[in-house]
Amino acid sequence: MHDKMRIAFFGTPDFAVPALYALHQSGYELAAVITQPDRPKGRGQKVSSPPVKEAALNLGLSVYQPVRIKEDSFIEMLTTISPDLIVVVAFGQILPKRILELPLLGCINVHASLLPAYRGAAPIHWAILNGEKETGITTMLMDSGLDTGDMLLRERVVILPEMTTGELHDLLAETGAKLLQKTIELWRQGQIRPESQERRVASYAPLLNREHELIHWGNTAEQINNQIRGLQPWPGAFTYYQGYPLKITKAGLYSPEGGRTAPGTVLEILKGQGFVVQTGQGSIIINCVQPNGKKIMPADSYVNGYHLEVGYVFGAS
Repeated sequence: MHDKMRIAFFGTPDFAVPALYALHQSGYELAAVITQPDRPKGRGQKVSSPPVKEAALNLGLSVYQPVRIKEDSFIEMLTTISPDLIVVVAFGQILPKRILELPLLGCINVHASLLPAYRGAAPIHWAILNGEKETGITTMLMDSGLDTGDMLLRERVVILPEMTTGELHDLLAETGAKLLQKTIELWRQGQIRPESQERRVASYAPLLNREHELIHWGNTAEQINNQIRGLQPWPGAFTYYQGYPLKITKAGLYSPEGGRTAPGTVLEILKGQGFVVQTGQGSIIINCVQPNGKKIMPADSYVNGYHLEVGYVFGAS
């Protein structure tokens, strides 16, 4: 029965790759894989392919990379392919009405939050930034809004206290792949009743910008620790040391007591561990850092190499 169902898969980053492999393993006919165009990336601006393209080519699937999916020529091609179902996982463009109405079984999206919380572009980052204790995956039917469609299935995932966005991302990508398989099976058998999202409790997870990355030492130790975890491995939380940006890549809560010194002050240097910084409430231990233009290093090595001393005050510039 599987092989009669044609799926068009829309996805771009690493997050979508486990879902693509899961559908392939399930034996569905993946009639087309649609992903973003190759783009220049990183320092050298070397043109690189999206992870989904590489995975699809490994599986011997047909890959399409339209600049804009609203173009008539692309929609005509998709109409010719005539998929029974469209699956979208972190694709990166909004699907127009003409595409949403194409497949008989609709368009199923895999979203990395427990909707209607954290609709939008960066749900994994914001769950950790906001100190959530759990998040999850929601599969839903797509409509013309941003993550506003009726929900199909949801699965909860616990966010452990030291988990980074990178670790949570990988866990949710695998969880999403499994939930997608289950969703498609039940959906095609008519065993899921779509549930509308409660608009009243919806929240958003906007794209991150430089302002979200800058550490404000007047915040609580917990807020700053969540910020460091939430922006790791990308784009990274940073402060300034002697006028140069310094990324903080690993830290932990140190002491809950409020200090008498100004937030941002280096309170102590712990050999083999790093250095302790005062925050607006409590203090935090910095374990690993990344100086401007350099590799990540233990905070211990940084203290020695950059002559950081107790009493130094990290600032906003």
